[in-house]
Amino acid sequence: MLKLLHLSDIHMGSGFTHGRINPETGLNTRLEDFVATLGRCIDRAIGEPVDLVLFGGDAFPDATPPPIVQQAFARQFRRLVDADIPTVLLVGNHDQHSQGQGGASLCIYRTLGVPGFVVGDRLETHRINTRKGDVQVVTLPWLTPSTLLTRPDTEGLSMAEVNQLLVDRLRVALEGEIRKLDPAIPTVLLAHLMTDTARYGAERFLAVGKGFTAPMALLARPCFDYVALGHVHRHQILCESPYIVYPGSIERVDFSEEKEEKGYVLVDLARGQAQVEFCPLPVRVFRTLEVDVTQESEPQNILLGAIQSADIEDAVVRLIYKLHAEQIDLIDNTALGDALAIAHTYTIQPLLVSQLARPRLPELGVGGGIEPIVALQTYLANREDLMDIADDMLKATESLLAQESDPYFETVVSASGKNLPEDPPPENDTQQLRLL
Repeated sequence: MLKLLHLSDIHMGSGFTHGRINPETGLNTRLEDFVATLGRCIDRAIGEPVDLVLFGGDAFPDATPPPIVQQAFARQFRRLVDADIPTVLLVGNHDQHSQGQGGASLCIYRTLGVPGFVVGDRLETHRINTRKGDVQVVTLPWLTPSTLLTRPDTEGLSMAEVNQLLVDRLRVALEGEIRKLDPAIPTVLLAHLMTDTARYGAERFLAVGKGFTAPMALLARPCFDYVALGHVHRHQILCESPYIVYPGSIERVDFSEEKEEKGYVLVDLARGQAQVEFCPLPVRVFRTLEVDVTQESEPQNILLGAIQSADIEDAVVRLIYKLHAEQIDLIDNTALGDALAIAHTYTIQPLLVSQLARPRLPELGVGGGIEPIVALQTYLANREDLMDIADDMLKATESLLAQESDPYFETVVSASGKNLPEDPPPENDTQQLRLL
């Protein structure tokens, strides 16, 4: 059987705000984290050794990474060339220039003719020779509507109709590649896309409007022995016949991935069968500490206690705490920073909880039933600035109430008196407070 290593979504160069400058190297520590994690993946590929490495796309945060980031990426993948391990680099949405125009960052490896490297920037079938025989890899990079459709094709269509048209066009194009396949050798579909059954994270919203959702039926074909996916950062196995797998990203990009396990997938592959193993990676811990001190007489002690009881050493930490305005002077942010100093990096985010919850008009307080017209009369009686038009407002309201089929009024005037002009803010309105 062939052994493959499947990894994806490296995003090297991301998350610099969560790192600091290493005085010994001059590099951001988060870049060093990403390089070290990618290095562990390459170590495993060489140590096994595997017969083929599949990269599912999104090497960098965008198509124009800084030279130092490109060099760090190339230095690790060059090790595969030296170990004579063929590699397929798929183009993801972050690897492309805007709207897919202007090429992709990974195409430089094809231009340079790097031995053993295949760049998948189009729907194409590649027959790759490995130590243990040939394997077919069908590459399906991130597709934008402009890849398969022209402007006249989409005029007057809804987003759902455009998506369906894209799927129909892709189905035809994919069928053309399937008919070229040699049924005697193992086949892999390597694709960077969203599927309709995946559990998405932030990447779904980052790519909104630029791609489309592919149905599982398009991928779960008997001609494919393994479907290697990229784009979704959470590891998941979507199907087992054939195996359709997102390995997930290899490092945490931000706090939205705080609780996700990161890693890569090892695959034992033969014609008609595959076995997969998810291999977790020891990546930087992200930890959120949320504390509500609004009811505390000594909020500083509560916050310090929460920090001291948490495992934050060498972690990327954010402390989020709620407080009232009169508690601001009771908080010493310098002391909080000293307590958080054992973390790799930290941020402190105080949230000010508004206390403007008391009703201006007790008659309109929550819990008492009151007719809409009575509520308006009570409101107008306490608004001297509206006295001139009070009668007109009441008449207009009575006219609206008489029209029982009119749903608009029900959303504007309620028994609690909410949504009327200049009503007090809702209870527990929370806003971000910046403490200098």
